[in-house]
Amino acid sequence: MSARRLAALEVRNVSKIYESAGSRVTALAAGSLTLSPGTVTGIVGPSGSGKTTLLMIAGLLETPTAGEVLFDGRVISRPGSRLNDLRAFRRAHLGFVFQKANLIPFLTAADNVAIAMQLNGVGRQKAHARAGRLLAALGMGDRGANYPSQLSGGEQQRVSIARALANDPTVILADEPTAALDGGRAEMVMKVFRHLADSRQVAICVVTHDVRWIGYFDSKLELEDGRALPVRAT
Repeated sequence: MSARRLAALEVRNVSKIYESAGSRVTALAAGSLTLSPGTVTGIVGPSGSGKTTLLMIAGLLETPTAGEVLFDGRVISRPGSRLNDLRAFRRAHLGFVFQKANLIPFLTAADNVAIAMQLNGVGRQKAHARAGRLLAALGMGDRGANYPSQLSGGEQQRVSIARALANDPTVILADEPTAALDGGRAEMVMKVFRHLADSRQVAICVVTHDVRWIGYFDSKLELEDGRALPVRAT
């Protein structure tokens, strides 16, 4: 009998409640998510539905008020977890892509990718060699010496994807990665995610409000007012 293939990342029944000036706001209620190797999962829903909150909890950037986050079957985050203690884990296993590329403006494209590895203890020469390979794989091999101001929005986003891949993560979490791009560049980014899942067996989760990308997802979770909607038949 073959070993059971564990999910790369699981979020189980997480809720997030914010308290301010004596009031309580439920941003997310009992949300669950399973991200498996080689799949693209979509979190969809209108603005304010809890999509980003769920992604931040999955990415260990927020702690849940209730519930837990597991990695390969081991609990790594629950209420009261110290996020600073998980910093090394995030760098080793998770990659992040956001709506804005957030590249360091005074570093070249190659340097922006290499620095993620250097912060993880990789030597400069090795980091730059891998940065070059990653950029080339994303069609940016001739742009490594360019600064962010010399790149288009789509090119900057591809650099940010290369940076997310720099430490060979198990999971990539993307929060509205196409929102600032035009249709062609946005679709190119989604094709990159689909290719990475298929070719590298990365588990990818994309938060979006754009229904055009549903065809790229293996599964999707639809949120509304902080709650998951029933799965609809296709």
